[in-house]
Amino acid sequence: MQVFERVPELRAFLSPLRAGRVVFVPTMGFLHEGHLALMRRARDHGATVVSSIFVNPAQFGPNEDLSRYPRDLEGDLRKCKDSAVDAVFLPSVEVMYPAGHHTTISVGELSVPLCGRSRPIHFAGVCTVVAKLFNIVGCDVAIFGEKDFQQLAVIRQMVKDLDYPLEVVGHPIVREPDGLAMSSRNVNLTPRQRAASTSLSRGLAAAREAFERGEREPRLLESIVRHVVSSQPEGEVDYIELRDATDLSALDGPVSRSAVLAVAVRFGGTRLIDNTVLVGPLSRSRA
Repeated sequence: MQVFERVPELRAFLSPLRAGRVVFVPTMGFLHEGHLALMRRARDHGATVVSSIFVNPAQFGPNEDLSRYPRDLEGDLRKCKDSAVDAVFLPSVEVMYPAGHHTTISVGELSVPLCGRSRPIHFAGVCTVVAKLFNIVGCDVAIFGEKDFQQLAVIRQMVKDLDYPLEVVGHPIVREPDGLAMSSRNVNLTPRQRAASTSLSRGLAAAREAFERGEREPRLLESIVRHVVSSQPEGEVDYIELRDATDLSALDGPVSRSAVLAVAVRFGGTRLIDNTVLVGPLSRSRA
């Protein structure tokens, strides 16, 4: 496995390998089994697997957890190597955002609801760094986790709108044995918060069961999740919403088309997200 900190060296390494497919897995590090599942999936899509580790300051607001975001570079590199990654890109902030950098990318309406309401600069930061990474790596396929459902939708829209010649692949949510969606931020939870955090997946599972029994009213399905999550005083709900799984538009009438039930809850300074797709091409991703 090769490790690169600068763009020219990475491009020089990849240049003779472009006859085969280059598959890219961008991360912010502190890798867990969810990330490693993406890397293993990448091997099925191409001859060369590239990952990046970069905690992107542009997607954190002024009162968010940039300084608390966990880091373990030595462990991350070991996990990448064990997952048969061919190259890891480790850029500094100065490499990604050199002096005089002013350009940002926004996809408009897709970035407004859900996480966009409480994190208004988040998706512009995500799109900008991902666009730069796509240009640097020149990948044929990029793989993202479906836990960040809105992020996946936003990136797919950006790829479509900007004519990137690549395929964006989503990978089902990877969960802990007790149902909590794997996240690098889980390490920041206190024992009480960690115990309470399973309310997200339990609430989503309860709503899915109601849906499979025939319930179709969006507000009632949302209330099922809210009842379970609100039973835990450790958490503060950011949102619990049923949205169209294709364009994230609001669902006001009975569910009759693609639908994702998404939730975000704060446990102290740690914000967790989760979702389950009730109807649509990703409905295999269950809470």
